[in-house]
Amino acid sequence: MADLLEVTDETFDTEIVNADIPAMVDFWAEWCGPCRMVGPVVEELAKEYDGKVKIAKMDVDSNRQTPARFGIRNIPTLILFKGGEVAQTIIGAQPKSNIEEALKKLL
Repeated sequence: MADLLEVTDETFDTEIVNADIPAMVDFWAEWCGPCRMVGPVVEELAKEYDGKVKIAKMDVDSNRQTPARFGIRNIPTLILFKGGEVAQTIIGAQPKSNIEEALKKLL
């Protein structure tokens, strides 16, 4: 069973942009209510898509460069990457079915 990957400004390119499989990053913060609603869904999906999609979280309070690089103004924001490029952006708390539909498009 996969543990959810925590990425930082320093590890983002290595772990996500240069990943050999598609990736999804949950940009969140501890104080964000909607982020806490999406968190368990992201953890479930990390287990279900282990080995198919690299799923990670990034705390926007501790890491400022990467969220600024992708123009993140609202959290939670989920960004899906394929081949190192942004494939889709999901803003706000979404049901698992919407997030899973986006993940399936990556594969």
